[in-house]
This record gives sequence, C-alpha cells and structure tokens, in this order.
Amino acid sequence: MPRISFKAAQQKLPPEWPAELGSSIRQDLDALRQTVVVFDDDPTGTQTVSGVAVLSEFSVPALQAELETGPPVFYILTNSRSLSASEARSLNLGIARNLAEAARLARREVAVVSRSDSTLRGHFPGEVKALMEGLAQGFDAVLLIPSFFSGGRFTLNDVHYVAEGDQLIPAAETEYARDSIFGYRSSNLRQWVEEKTGGRIRWQQVASISVEDLRVGGPQRVTSALCGLCGGSICIVNAVSERDLEVFAAGLLKAERGGKRFLYRTAAATHRDERG
Repeated sequence: MPRISFKAAQQKLPPEWPAELGSSIRQDLDALRQTVVVFDDDPTGTQTVSGVAVLSEFSVPALQAELETGPPVFYILTNSRSLSASEARSLNLGIARNLAEAARLARREVAVVSRSDSTLRGHFPGEVKALMEGLAQGFDAVLLIPSFFSGGRFTLNDVHYVAEGDQLIPAAETEYARDSIFGYRSSNLRQWVEEKTGGRIRWQQVASISVEDLRVGGPQRVTSALCGLCGGSICIVNAVSERDLEVFAAGLLKAERGGKRFLYRTAAATHRDERG
C-alpha cells in the first residue's frame, strides 16, 4: 500500500463540516448523565489529559466512591499492555465486573472507553471482548477510533496512517507493525480486524463511517449509520481533523440518547479537556 501526500489527500476531501458543535455536544452529555470511564492500557494515555482522576485501585468500593462524586470522566490505569493476552483479558474482565456492580450501587450510567495505542499495538480483540462480557450491557457495536492527530495518526478510506512530515505511511509499513508481540500486516482497519480476530470476523462484516460521511452528511448521517449497528458488530471511524471527530461525537450522542450502546477502542485524547 503506497505512501500518500497528506496535503494532496486533504485537497481531494470535501471541506470540513461548517457548524461549531461544542455546545450541542455538551448539552447531550449533560442529558445522558453518564460517567465516561477510560480503561487505559499504558501510562502514556493519562499524560494527554489534565484535571482527571486516575485510579489504580479497582475494588467495587473504590469505583463506587468515584462514581458517586459525579465526575464527567475518570481513568482506570490497567497497564495491561505489559501483560500477556490471557492476563490482560482476566484483568479487564474483573475490573469491568466491579465497575458494573459499582455503577449499580451508585445508580450511575457509565460509558466505557478502552484506550490503547494509536499505532494499533495492544490486546485486541481480547480486552474489548472481556469488557463487553464483564459489563454485560448488550452493546450494539464496538467503535474503533485510533486517530491521534497530535501524534500524526490519521484514518482515511479505512486505512490507518502514520505521518512523517507531509507523507502518510500506511501503519503496517512502519516499525510499529513489526512489534514482536503486537505486530500486524494490514493497514486497512477492516482487514486488520479480520487479521486480529483470526478470521472470525471477516472484513466485509466490519462497518465504516467515512470522512465523506462526516463532512457531507454531518451528525445526522452519523446517527443514522450508528443506529443501524447491532449485535456487538465493529465499526471503523475515519477522521483526519478535530472537527471530524466533533461531528462524529455529535451524531454518536444522539444515537446514545436514542438507546444505542457502544464500547469504544480509541487512541489517547488529542487535547487537554476535563471531559476526556
């Protein structure tokens, strides 16, 4: 898969969605009245946010106490990228079960993010499957969002890229893909899912929201696409700018308010924000 010029690729895309969406996103977040809980598999993820609690103690009382304070977001540092696949799965399963019980006791809704590496190195799909099992919320889909703009990671046409200057290098062509534990061959994220699931999920079964969907269809297009997902399917979210992700978030929150449930596999935050 060839390298491409980021500038040339941007020129071929529709212009960004023109409307500012921050106020509507905040309104929908407030209406959902939920806490975002980020399971972080490596300490570097917490370094991209500020003013956010980071828990390293995962008991039901500890999680309940944090939920009852009503923060919009907090992190759980699992450091599971340093563990074996079976150890990471067991850890995430146990914490997820504790979180589900803590949320019940605190009478607080939670949205869960599985934060991992922007170059696709991590225990996928094992950690995600463990979280879905432990939380037992009947998720409609897992949303795969590895874009990390300040780190030069972009997803376009379902291909994940690592930037070097103006050049976008397909992720599988970088040194990150040759990791001895988390290596991979596919830059196309739909094919990457098939590779990482050992063919249990074929690439044709993986859904996708394109940059064109975000920039032409806007939040309404996102909501419509997400409302069509069910049964714990996987959906790739393309994005090459902060506004792209704002459009996605606006449409996502409308789908959540309509009753859809999602689990998120993401990279780190791209800016400092107390809501993560």
